[in-house]
Amino acid sequence: MLPSAAIDAAGAAVKLPGRVYLIGAGPGAADLITVRGARLLAQADVVLHDALVTEEMLALCVRARLIDVGKRCGQQSSRQEYINEQLIEQARQWPLVVRLKGGDPMLFGRADEELTALEAAGIAVEVVPGITTALAAAAATGHPLTKRGVARSVAFFTSSTAPDADSETRLPDCDTLIQYMGGREAIATAVRLLAQGRDRATPVVIVENCSRPNQHIVRLPLAQLAEGLPAMSGGPVLVMIGDALAERQAAIPR
Repeated sequence: MLPSAAIDAAGAAVKLPGRVYLIGAGPGAADLITVRGARLLAQADVVLHDALVTEEMLALCVRARLIDVGKRCGQQSSRQEYINEQLIEQARQWPLVVRLKGGDPMLFGRADEELTALEAAGIAVEVVPGITTALAAAAATGHPLTKRGVARSVAFFTSSTAPDADSETRLPDCDTLIQYMGGREAIATAVRLLAQGRDRATPVVIVENCSRPNQHIVRLPLAQLAEGLPAMSGGPVLVMIGDALAERQAAIPR
């Protein structure tokens, strides 16, 4: 099905562009996408997806042409400008185009750049939120990110910056810190936190491949993280730091 047409002043048919949806795929597990997101994937004509979107999630795209535009640190990736161009090009050919992003589109998803490009091209766009990995990791580990009397503030941050940005900006001053795309950058984070006066025993929880069958959870103190990262398989890593992450007595093993 092609985009609908309108009639111009001269009576000629003019093809209208389709609509683009920026959809959050959630942290990984296919059944953690929203009902609205799953419905739109089933209706989509074209889906431009991240590299980390699972095969189970892509199976929901029953009639769509799939285009991999994923970006992975240290690997050959699609330029953001190319992704923007593809979104515009596909929307001018098809009525329902999806940009499927891991987690939530509005958190470390470069959604602003895509929204800006689509709006400048006169293409209707809508955002469908997803479960961001921090909340899925909190659920998977049984550690709320806030805790009465212990933690009342949470900061999400990443070490990935724009080429001209200052990568040495002071870390957020919050009770619970969540580092996205942590990996080896988490070691530098731990060193800086200790230098800023954080207690060496501050609990750290590392979650790799959150919500997936190969999910891996590691717990250690901040001082140990500063000495090196535990062995990981190469999947996406989220690092949670703060006193709210201390293990509870008689907690159910996870």
